Amino acid sequence: MSALARYFHRQGCAVSGYDRVSSVVTRALEEEGMNVFYQESVDHLEGKDLVVYTPAIPHDSLELQAAQASDVPLKKRSEVLGILSQEYNCLAVAGTHGKTTTTAMLAHLLRHSGVDTTAFLGGISNNLNSNFAFGASDYMVAEADEFDRSFLTLHPHIAAITSLDADHLDIYGDGQQMKTTYRAFAQQVTGTLLVQHEFITENWGREYLTFGLDAGDFQARNLTYIGLEARFDFQLPDGKQYPMVLNMPGRHNVSNAIAALAICSLIGIEPEKLQAAIADFSGIYRRFEVKVHNDQYLYIDDYAHHPTEIVAAIHTARALYPERKLVVVFQPHLFSRTRDFLNEFAEALSQADEVILMDIYPARELPIPGVSSEILLNAMSLKNKSLVKKDDLPTAVSAGLQSPCTLLTLGAGDIDREVPAMTQLVQTLSKESNPHNA
Repeated sequence: MSALARYFHRQGCAVSGYDRVSSVVTRALEEEGMNVFYQESVDHLEGKDLVVYTPAIPHDSLELQAAQASDVPLKKRSEVLGILSQEYNCLAVAGTHGKTTTTAMLAHLLRHSGVDTTAFLGGISNNLNSNFAFGASDYMVAEADEFDRSFLTLHPHIAAITSLDADHLDIYGDGQQMKTTYRAFAQQVTGTLLVQHEFITENWGREYLTFGLDAGDFQARNLTYIGLEARFDFQLPDGKQYPMVLNMPGRHNVSNAIAALAICSLIGIEPEKLQAAIADFSGIYRRFEVKVHNDQYLYIDDYAHHPTEIVAAIHTARALYPERKLVVVFQPHLFSRTRDFLNEFAEALSQADEVILMDIYPARELPIPGVSSEILLNAMSLKNKSLVKKDDLPTAVSAGLQSPCTLLTLGAGDIDREVPAMTQLVQTLSKESNPHNA
């Protein structure tokens, strides 16, 4: 939503909007000259030429109902993105996981290589310091979101599909229905479809190319890690290889990088330009974002809110410092997701040494009877676990961090508001254990 707001603001439109609470994103929009309201009022609709809404808005929203009853054009966020994409050569990334990282990588690779692309991202790119970029070329990078079948509004020229784990079962009912919708999205790609190599067993109903680690038309070969750095050879379909350095650890991030590199190669960007561009990529806000790193402590914040993402984050953090205690703070996101993947969440979280659990972040949902963080806590096989309120979080984390230690904060709700305090806490503990640490 904020990326669309930035697009229209950049085009000279008067942009205003409503959100439930103030946040880093809304404050940034205000600083950029847009009006953000935190109390609903039908007066906000006066004089507007277009109202754009997200499906996350409750159906009983005062402003949404007023817009529906008015003569003002009303469109979903995905519809507007689909309309805008028709004006460009659209390059899209879909997938249950990895799409935000891959789109941010893709936008950076293109812009660093001299392709002045417009980009709509699902997260804040550290290179752009934004989730939006306005470019003069005819290329547009778009995150293709499967929630509410939003990505079916897009007809990209090239698209990559990074993962197919079941999610959003409140929308799809089951994983097979979700896959059917992904197949429909694949049919809408007018040019080349790229698919993660492990999905070659799926019936895509059309031709496609694959990417992956040591497998596929585009491959990462000879993968090694040096600290927080991943080094690999990017192999093209003709077998030629080019050494790459990615300043993000984790096999999943390398797989994302291969997808982005493959799209760039398909539109003719030279591998030598991509080598410099990928090395300059500095990550995404809340995507395995390193907040503190010293001899005593490693603190990483991540958006992971699905069991598969939690496993990837834990495994990557564990691989960096296998000998250290690993403490995970997790805020579950959505009652329905917690219910649908309760056992998977419990199994994933139990791979940590200690888990500090927060209450479920409801987002767009009302509570579901019998679904709570407490039942998730009880389902975990881990002994060292606790359920804490936000106000007690610093005390619980401080008690769990014995040097040397790795801390992971995970979740897609408002846990990001606790990150500054967690960062300060870990920095203080670092100084106390070693005065030479910043």
